[in-house]
Amino acid sequence: MKAPLPSKLVIASRESRLAMWQAEHVRAKLSALYPQCEVEILGMTTRGDQILDRTLSKVGGKGLFVKELEVAMSEGRADLAVHSLKDVPMELPEGFELAAYLQREDPRDAFVSNDYASLDALPAGAVVGTSSLRRQALVAARYPDLVIQPLRGNVDTRLAKLDRGDYAAIILAAAGLKRLGLHQRIRALIDSQQSIPAPGQGAMAIEICSNREELRPLLAPLNDIDTARAVTAERAVSRVFGGSCQIPLAAFATIDGDQMHLRAMVATPDGRRVATAYASGPADEPEALGSHIANDLKAQDAAAILAACMTNA
Repeated sequence: MKAPLPSKLVIASRESRLAMWQAEHVRAKLSALYPQCEVEILGMTTRGDQILDRTLSKVGGKGLFVKELEVAMSEGRADLAVHSLKDVPMELPEGFELAAYLQREDPRDAFVSNDYASLDALPAGAVVGTSSLRRQALVAARYPDLVIQPLRGNVDTRLAKLDRGDYAAIILAAAGLKRLGLHQRIRALIDSQQSIPAPGQGAMAIEICSNREELRPLLAPLNDIDTARAVTAERAVSRVFGGSCQIPLAAFATIDGDQMHLRAMVATPDGRRVATAYASGPADEPEALGSHIANDLKAQDAAAILAACMTNA
């Protein structure tokens, strides 16, 4: 028997401009699918939004951006939460699940600068800002003469720091800039083979309490199967290595017909030790491909690389 449509759905969201854009995007889609259902947004500030003076790897990792939203769902104040998938821990707390993955936006990293056209154009000693150990490692490996400094805050805060001269350039996710209509700030898109994206980068996910079975069929039309398969493979790689913000890890999958192509990397933050792997396999077996890539990285002494990361964390 089909479950009755609820009269109201509440979406929990962080209050940053990008997070609210994402929540509004999901609200619009749900309202179009179910016009008789009222869809509201509950804006919240998370610990990850409040702690801006330290890198994410030092203060608790990805879970800082989702915990308060999960509490709101468990207390019945919200029915679902919308996340940037790269902010979601690889292992969710018991009682929660990801019910849908929306079609992915551009997964690449974006080079942003007011004075320089690309990473290649930066002079030795130029300061590059990034919030990601993955980006730090990739830049350090190719451009050892650049100075890499931490960069926290929402998209607008990071751009403001660039504009006041704190950095010669910053690297952000292209997806966030595009969603906010800030395409013009992108000076160059960094090729995904040169800078392999983070697992789930550019994708949005909807989280629910696992006991809310009635929500699954309502959210199913929002799920993009290719995105779901790709990010499942990417997150499988990260899960093997602990899925920690203290680890410079990248994984990016593409789908061509019935085949998936997956590329991944682990590195030390200084970029001096890097292991990369590539493989392809059936698109409908993403977990298996992710495990295969993880084993390939392990064979390249990824454990020693990761141990060095943890020692320096």
